[in-house]
Amino acid sequence: MRQFGPPSSPPPAFIPSQPNTLYIIDCMYSFAYIWPNIGRPFWFYPTRVEYGEVSGYIWNGRSWTFYGFDPAIINAIACYPVPTLY
Repeated sequence: MRQFGPPSSPPPAFIPSQPNTLYIIDCMYSFAYIWPNIGRPFWFYPTRVEYGEVSGYIWNGRSWTFYGFDPAIINAIACYPVPTLY
């Protein structure tokens, strides 16, 4: 079931390995670890993807905060759990 608010738990305690290729759309409604082009990597929970904007919840170390940004800043992204094709 899709959740429209922030997750009810913190992100995983580990940092996933950086994948070669993955898309933000593959990580909808799941924990996503994002490596931006500039700056520190962060946990994100995407809930909406549109042209030129991704929004969802960013983990600030203690709680989830609503956040939006341009997907062009993403260098790499890893989802947890790893998405599968059905």
